[in-house]
Amino acid sequence: MKRFLSISLLSIFLVSATELYQLVKLPLMVEHFKEHRQEDKDMTLWAFLCMHYDYAAKPDEDYAKDMTLPFKANDSMINATIADFVPTTFYISPAKKTYASSVQFVTFDEQHISSSFLSNIWQPPKSC
Repeated sequence: MKRFLSISLLSIFLVSATELYQLVKLPLMVEHFKEHRQEDKDMTLWAFLCMHYDYAAKPDEDYAKDMTLPFKANDSMINATIADFVPTTFYISPAKKTYASSVQFVTFDEQHISSSFLSNIWQPPKSC
């Protein structure tokens, strides 16, 4: 039931909010194509589409019927989508402060550095 409802709502939205409603006119296009095929047996679907949807095409004797084809004319369908959003009040709490551990780790003992250790650093190089 959920699937049927979701497909139905999506279809209603797409038909009303987009140009998808033009697909309803496809049977008119098929009938019009059959009429052209009766007049010219060699006409292909591509030639039919080029004849009717090319920007350089000039109006002919069945221009009124041509304008009923899908995606041929803008029907000026007015679409107003009204979204009703209820404003919500929300509060963003600041992040909790995290403190470092109160235990201090001693990496070396500063009191027991001998002066002889420091004096060894500054000796000139020795020849081997």
